[in-house]
Amino acid sequence: MRKTTKSPGEKIVKDIKRATRKQYSSEEKIRIVLDGLRGEDSVA
Repeated sequence: MRKTTKSPGEKIVKDIKRATRKQYSSEEKIRIVLDGLRGEDSVA
């Protein structure tokens, strides 16, 4: 197994992406899934 070392820059970018991710409420998640099941929206 190969170990990969991440540069400090990669860690910073990953932390920023994690902090700026959209947070969906439970109601929004249910609506998205139902829309996907109905074929109205893509779930991807």
